[in-house]
Amino acid sequence: MSERRRKTRLMNQINVVPYIDVMLVLLVIFMVTAPLINTSVVELPSVSRTSAPPVVPLELLVRKDGRISLRDTAGKERPVDRDTLVYEVKQRLDIKREQAVVIAADRDVVYRHVVEVMDLLQSNGIPRVGLLTRPAGK
Repeated sequence: MSERRRKTRLMNQINVVPYIDVMLVLLVIFMVTAPLINTSVVELPSVSRTSAPPVVPLELLVRKDGRISLRDTAGKERPVDRDTLVYEVKQRLDIKREQAVVIAADRDVVYRHVVEVMDLLQSNGIPRVGLLTRPAGK
């Protein structure tokens, strides 16, 4: 009987040869089918480059005392009052629609003056109004 017990002893090792065979078959299948898969190509729209430089914004200068000056693209300043301000800006925007309007206010200007100018422009249909600032280190 002791011989029989030795023969029926459990085996505690795993045979990995079948797993290796399966992995090699799968590897061959993937290597053969991978080149046959069509990759999708996204056709992106193209934009022609324009040689026109960006449009220089129209500057409105607000002084400490509330006076307003209009600086055109050539750098010339001309004082304007609130009544003619909208007319002048609209005339220039009729020529160049994409031109923005920026308000350059003195550091010591009462904030109310700047807001009044912005409100005046936006309430009269001038869409692109911004504030001109200087970087902190300059």
